[in-house]
Amino acid sequence: MTDDAALRALSLGYAAAVDALDGEAFAALFTGDGELWVPDVTRGPDPTICRSGGPALSRIPSGLARYHATHHRVGPATYAVSGDVATGEVTGVAHHLRATGPDTGTVVGGGQGTDSAWYLRYRDRYRRGPEGWRIARRELHLRWIEERPVDHVGPAR
Repeated sequence: MTDDAALRALSLGYAAAVDALDGEAFAALFTGDGELWVPDVTRGPDPTICRSGGPALSRIPSGLARYHATHHRVGPATYAVSGDVATGEVTGVAHHLRATGPDTGTVVGGGQGTDSAWYLRYRDRYRRGPEGWRIARRELHLRWIEERPVDHVGPAR
């Protein structure tokens, strides 16, 4: 696998782990001292909150359990590799679905909701070790948030 393909696989794995609420798989994508920087959206779009290290990172996906479902789409990315370190910029959209209709906790094939779509850019640093490429630092830069109604909500996770 090429370096670019291996680095892209990290972003795809990140999206899959978050959507599955799989904290163990999520943390395994990072170096042991890896950092994730995210914005406090009440204060602005720039990353100001840091979670670092395996235990803290493994708890991140569970924070999304408050949503009926999430769906992270990984967009175009660019990478610059220099030996066993690399940088990258990855764009994407993170959908956060809240069921708002009646019976929101057990909706199966019906009901309404709200999709909060976060358009974002990740600025990453990577390190290659014995287990391959891992994320050393990921900064989530929020570009904008779009709220839209959803007419038909499927089953919860």
